[in-house]
Amino acid sequence: MSFFFLLALFPLLLILTDFFGYFAHSGELRASLLEYFRTVLPRSAFQLVAGTLDQVTAGAGGGKLSLGILAALWAASNGMAAVSAGLNAAYEIDDGRPWWKRRLIAIGLTLAFAVFTVSALALVLAGSEIGMLLASLAGYRHAFAIAWSAARWPVAVLTVLVAVDLLYRFAPDLKDWRWRWITPGALIAVALWIVASLGFRYYLHYFNSYNRTYGSLGAVIILMLWFYITSIAILIGAEVNSEIENAAAEAGEPDARLAGERRPGEKRLRRILDRFRPQRQRSTGTEGPY
Repeated sequence: MSFFFLLALFPLLLILTDFFGYFAHSGELRASLLEYFRTVLPRSAFQLVAGTLDQVTAGAGGGKLSLGILAALWAASNGMAAVSAGLNAAYEIDDGRPWWKRRLIAIGLTLAFAVFTVSALALVLAGSEIGMLLASLAGYRHAFAIAWSAARWPVAVLTVLVAVDLLYRFAPDLKDWRWRWITPGALIAVALWIVASLGFRYYLHYFNSYNRTYGSLGAVIILMLWFYITSIAILIGAEVNSEIENAAAEAGEPDARLAGERRPGEKRLRRILDRFRPQRQRSTGTEGPY
């Protein structure tokens, strides 16, 4: 997952940059996105991401971005395809979807993630302007500025929570899934990701020897390690959801699924049929199908 995340990062950022052009304040949207990256990424990894993004966007005109958007989307969807494979392993199921359907789902999730990210950033910026206008009319401009600066990060965390739940809902090959806005696994995944990212960042601040060991490749290796941490957080959250649902199914919850089930009740139905088959064979004396 971390390998394909690295390959998908810059095509995804290219798609986001292209989407920014359809919104007002596109420069502020890009700056806000990079600011969130700056908070969670180690410093050298952030410099690599920001510098590479500047080079890519500076070397590509609007025509190139328009003609290359499909290629960038295909490359970015490799990250989502890796997420699907990882989540299927977490839920202990084999992906039964044909390859073209898996790829279409990965492309759809990539597009949804891009639109969701840009819309959330636009909402944050537009909400700030609208709220500041209303607060100034009511005479609470200063109070709103303080409140909004405090609310930015909860809004960002909520956005990440919904994005992770989208992954858990559509990436694995699960059937009859009931939509929940927030799941325990998503809460644990986001909390673990934030704590581990900040911890990794502070660790590198005091004990960073990657640049001395690997030279100019140090930033790439640090970025790969951060993606590895991100992958672990996503998979642990999926494992938590899987184990909670497995426990609920064992307790008799009809809408819950056991580990390894694509839809609720698959294994229980198979067990009933396995118990029924010997009785039918003894009663009929045949070896035929059920």
